[in-house]
Amino acid sequence: MMKKASCCLVAILCLGFNSYAQKTATKIDRKAVVECHKVLNTEADPLSSLTVGNGRFAFTVDVTGLQTFPEYYAKGVPLGTQSEWGWHSFKDTAGYKFEESLKTYHINGRDISYGVQVKEPKRANDAGNWFRENPHRLQLGNLGMVILKKDGNEATIADIKDIHQELNPWTGEIKSHFTVEGETVDVLTYGHQEKDAVAAQITSPLVNEGRLKIRLRFPYPTNDFADMGVNYKSIEKHISGIRFDNEGSAGIEHKLDDTWYLTLLKWSGKAKLKTWLPHEFILSPESAGNTFAVTCQFLHDPMLRKIYFIPSFADTRLSSITEWKNYWMRGGAVDFSGSTDERAKELERRVVLSQYLLKVQEAGAYPPQETGLTYNSWYGKPHLEMHWWHDVHFALWGREDLQERSMGWYEKIKDKCRAIAARQGFKGIRWPKMTDPDGNESPSSVGAFLIWQQPHYIYMAELDYRAHPTKETLLKYKDLVFADAEFMASYAYFDKATNRYVLGPGLIPSQEVHNQATTINPPYELTYWNWALGIAQKWRERLGMSRDEKWDDVMGKLSVLPQKNGVYLEAESAPDSYTNPKDKTDHPSVLAAYGMMPYSKMMDTTVMRKTFDLIWSDWTWSKTWGWDFPMTAMTAARLNMPGKAINALFMNVTTNTYLNNGHNYQDGRLTIYLPGNGGLLTAVAMMCAGWDGCKVKNPGFPKDGTWKVKWEGLKKMP
Repeated sequence: MMKKASCCLVAILCLGFNSYAQKTATKIDRKAVVECHKVLNTEADPLSSLTVGNGRFAFTVDVTGLQTFPEYYAKGVPLGTQSEWGWHSFKDTAGYKFEESLKTYHINGRDISYGVQVKEPKRANDAGNWFRENPHRLQLGNLGMVILKKDGNEATIADIKDIHQELNPWTGEIKSHFTVEGETVDVLTYGHQEKDAVAAQITSPLVNEGRLKIRLRFPYPTNDFADMGVNYKSIEKHISGIRFDNEGSAGIEHKLDDTWYLTLLKWSGKAKLKTWLPHEFILSPESAGNTFAVTCQFLHDPMLRKIYFIPSFADTRLSSITEWKNYWMRGGAVDFSGSTDERAKELERRVVLSQYLLKVQEAGAYPPQETGLTYNSWYGKPHLEMHWWHDVHFALWGREDLQERSMGWYEKIKDKCRAIAARQGFKGIRWPKMTDPDGNESPSSVGAFLIWQQPHYIYMAELDYRAHPTKETLLKYKDLVFADAEFMASYAYFDKATNRYVLGPGLIPSQEVHNQATTINPPYELTYWNWALGIAQKWRERLGMSRDEKWDDVMGKLSVLPQKNGVYLEAESAPDSYTNPKDKTDHPSVLAAYGMMPYSKMMDTTVMRKTFDLIWSDWTWSKTWGWDFPMTAMTAARLNMPGKAINALFMNVTTNTYLNNGHNYQDGRLTIYLPGNGGLLTAVAMMCAGWDGCKVKNPGFPKDGTWKVKWEGLKKMP
């Protein structure tokens, strides 16, 4: 069922690709570029569901334009309805405390506690699991259709014929056409850009015949790694009911333990709402005519219902069309038309659809989860080490305001993160790895020892300053930038015997196959530590402050990048980096030391080039992740290997698959993976606009005439 976009399909979608290539205008015809890559569905593929939304709320649909068959899509890209506020916790009947998940490790001469997943005693294990699983994101509800066949039975997915569905990213419109027993059904679907609302207009003879109705179902959350929104069991564990039913609108409340929210419905014409089954409600159009429109809005504060305006279908349509045009017309754009390399059209498709998906899924006030607002992975919780991959592209594509939205969250959680650092005997603020919306860390035997999330805040603050180089920007972020750097300097351990600062042990690098008890000095983390401390010093100087002596001492005495036989090792503690099969799996993140990171005096580019060649030829690429390919492309670009940069983006590996809907597919457990999409946009921005000090035009693209690259509005990487 998994579909890569074939060259044939891309050719069909892009009939106009070369037509606008002939235009001589200086500006890119952005509308033509975007609309060239409409998504087309002609069959019910569970991996090709489509999404509308606004970055804080998203609604994913099947081929009917609504969520009519959620069970059928559950093992593909599920039909999710999620918001950034929609969280739930099961009742804690055991009275767990986070301290029960802590385990003390003796590291560098002192005891340090970490929240981990211990197996014994059982109480500690249960506590760790509790804090990993709670809170979790909610699937707010399934809004679909009930379509009755001539014999009175409900239509199944097999009865949906003559499918023709298009997503137009330029307007955010999903246009769905299909037939049931020869009767046509046409649906237009839009997501409101300011409210947590979706609206659909349905046109079909089945409406007038009373054979097409709207169904709203409330699933119950699971405590599983993933929640596909189809758990209709446990009906006794939650409460739902019609709270009000007026002419043309209604409100349905849903209560789960301490979570309570309201679902508002607004419709055109006359219709009757009734409870059909527990947690299942049917809206039946009663007026004559073939067209029926409905809006569904979710509110997390039911007490405010009376002051809320429920948008109509027309309101929602206008909101979507207006905001999407504004989005596409500002910031960056890339046009590959005129290229003769057959991969150019596919790269442009991935770029356009990734911009759409990340605006829909990840432009909210919180760091996003790996699967955005479609379905839960890791219980719906964000991973802060991935925030760079999720959001940095916004700034590089000239939409830094969308990156700024989630940066404000760090200010809200700073006290909890300062407490983590203090508990472990460090100064400053330590950002957790896997967290909930309130900044509480989740126990993890891997995540608790990661450190590469730490400098991300400094990196993103610096990007914002580059876009807005004012004192106001410095004042906005300085406190957390300095607290971040204070932790980094405190974390680095001074080894008197060797007169140097060491990172680790008690560290798992971004390549997570290494043992926390023995790992020291991975190159990417060393390079990132040096760069971020240097940026923090620049911030002090910009504010007229003196440099911090401790930060300079750490930078000056930080361990050198470990190498052996002329290549960089994965860590100083891993001399068998390229001979041990296990060490040639997961992220080849040694490349990030000169890809994500700029050149510094720590780096020997000759050694990195040799390291790149070894990894390129001898890595177990089948055991990597979606962002590894853009990461590799960025390193290739900095090493002046544009051909390898393109080849990295198109490496034939399952985790580098981009589905028909633009999503980066990983495997059956993780059918979408938005860090891959974000990484792709970051890499393409860098391959076009370059980086500080780069004077080559389009440095990431071959200069043999096969690539014609036109871009505007992109920013250089550091």
